[in-house]
Amino acid sequence: MAGAGWLEWLEHSSVALATRDSLWLYPAIETAHIVGFVILVGSAVMFDLRLLGFSRTLPVDETARHLLRWSRSSLLVVIPTGFLLFAVEATATWANPAFRVKLLLIALAGLNAFAFHRWTFKGVAGWNQGSVSPPAARLAGVASIALWTGVITCGRLIAYL
Repeated sequence: MAGAGWLEWLEHSSVALATRDSLWLYPAIETAHIVGFVILVGSAVMFDLRLLGFSRTLPVDETARHLLRWSRSSLLVVIPTGFLLFAVEATATWANPAFRVKLLLIALAGLNAFAFHRWTFKGVAGWNQGSVSPPAARLAGVASIALWTGVITCGRLIAYL
């Protein structure tokens, strides 16, 4: 376990100790993390549903501009709170298979979003409003919903594995 030293260091850091020892700090951080995730995933899924054909009267580009701003902004809450939650029990959390799968699914969701915006979304003018999204956009929407559902599931499983 030569690589585990950083986990132990993090677990015994002043931030982790303060969080772990406080009656209210850990639950407050966990609540903020969950609220941040609700905003991130909720706004992403609403956009994904638009890609899947719901609310076709709404322009895809305006829907993206409105909803995905919320997803991106929520990362300012989700990332630091997730790091703090991890720090409290870094060794055990790192060893937890649900945590590792969660990280993998987050990476895949990020790659899915990147690929969608890099290639598929560039042609949005042709399917922006009132028409069926192209197969690549619908596939990105389905993948996004599945990946984020997996992230949420793994997040809950961390406490039980």
